[in-house]
Amino acid sequence: MERRRLLAAMAALPTVFVLPACSSGNSDTARPPSSGRSSSNGAREAVEAYVDALNKRSAAALIAIGGVPDGQWSRREAAQILADKGGRGWTIKNVRIEYDISPDVGSARIEATDKGGKTMRDTLTVMREKGDWHLVVFERAPTATDKPTSSTKKPA
Repeated sequence: MERRRLLAAMAALPTVFVLPACSSGNSDTARPPSSGRSSSNGAREAVEAYVDALNKRSAAALIAIGGVPDGQWSRREAAQILADKGGRGWTIKNVRIEYDISPDVGSARIEATDKGGKTMRDTLTVMREKGDWHLVVFERAPTATDKPTSSTKKPA
C-alpha cells in the first residue's frame, strides 16, 4: 500500500522536478540512440569544432561545420560570422545539447568566455546528416533551382 502511494505521488509531480535529476553538468542533457554511423558525442564535438573555427578565424572550418557547399555565398557569410565572433579566444564553459526534435536534430546551448572574460551565449541547431553532425550557422543558403516543382494541376 505504501509503495502505491509513493508511486502515485511521484506520478503527480510535474516533469520539471524529475528531469533535472537526469542532467549531468557540462555533458549533453539527453543522448540520442546511436545510429552506428556517428557517436552520440558527435553533436558536442561539432560545437567544439565551431568554437575552434571561430578562434582560428577559419572560414573553411566554419563551412565544414555548417555542412554547406564551399562557394562564394558561403565564404562571404563565413567572413561575416568571423568578423562578428572570430579570433577572441573563446573558452567553452558549458554546452547543453537537447535532442528535442529527433535523435538527429536538436538544440545546442553554448556558454563561453573570451580572453577578456566577456561571456558569449548562443543557441544553435545541431543536426546529423549522413552520419556527420553539423551546426546550422549559415542563414543565407541559396535555394536549389534545379529541382522540379510540384504541379498544381489536377491529375487527368
